[in-house]
Amino acid sequence: MNDSSPEQDQLNVGNQRGRILIVDDQPLMIRVIHQIFADEHELYMATSGEQALVFCQNNPPDLVLLDVMMPGLDGLETCRRLKQDERTSAIPVIFVTGQTTEEEENACWDAGCVDFVSKPVNSRTLLKRVRSHLTLKFQSDLLRRMAMVDGLTKLANRRYFDQYLQQEWRRCRRTGKPLSLILLDIDFFKKFNDSLGHQQGDDSLRSVAGTIAASTQRPADLAARYGGEEFAVILPETDLVGASNLAESIEKSIRELRIEHPSSPIDGVLSVSIGVSSLVPDDTHQSDQLIESADRNLCLAKERGRAQVCAG
Repeated sequence: MNDSSPEQDQLNVGNQRGRILIVDDQPLMIRVIHQIFADEHELYMATSGEQALVFCQNNPPDLVLLDVMMPGLDGLETCRRLKQDERTSAIPVIFVTGQTTEEEENACWDAGCVDFVSKPVNSRTLLKRVRSHLTLKFQSDLLRRMAMVDGLTKLANRRYFDQYLQQEWRRCRRTGKPLSLILLDIDFFKKFNDSLGHQQGDDSLRSVAGTIAASTQRPADLAARYGGEEFAVILPETDLVGASNLAESIEKSIRELRIEHPSSPIDGVLSVSIGVSSLVPDDTHQSDQLIESADRNLCLAKERGRAQVCAG
């Protein structure tokens, strides 16, 4: 998850720099559009529909400016494919086209564009249209993010955890890479709340969440609040050894917070029990098996005395 808060993002939406992909087989047209937006946005170029699809799948931009008439994969088919792919379907596409008949305009709408601008380009019109659609895109992104964030801890919530696990399961299945999961539970948390109060309990949840978030450094790693006092970390392309090492580090770091827990028999401080699992996704497994395995190991860690990591 992004480190900035939704409230901060809301303040920045209007001035945010966008990442725009310009797709045109004519270098002159690319240069013209580049001059219009160079001072406001990050610009990327592709000279064919095939290049555009690869770029959007690997590094999704905020908006695509797409020529209609191109050799090979034309703009209409490129747009249709972008809209059919869940990885790229939310990217707004504006056609920059010399086509002007009603039938040609309808073809652009049917392909899935959000707007189109006629050639020769009126720079002010293009500038205004792009600003408007980028603002809508940033606002939509912000609303999606706010719906996926746990209000107390600012980690991903359970809804986003479920969505992200499925996404990374599919991706690791395609690449043949392992996917690992860490589940952790605060030890004797009910006793903590009963003895110190719910405000202290909320403060401790935030502290634990911050420690977990600080331990997940790679952009693809996801820390989430899994339940009341349960947390989870999804680790794509990480084997069991790597996930176990991270879990050990998290367990140690949380104990080193030295949050007083008078009702705990474990050194009188807040601690966590952790279960770790890892699978290479394939057609014979389901993502639920990764969760079930981590949960079994979490239960084993509790049975063995808590404040420890069990992996397998």
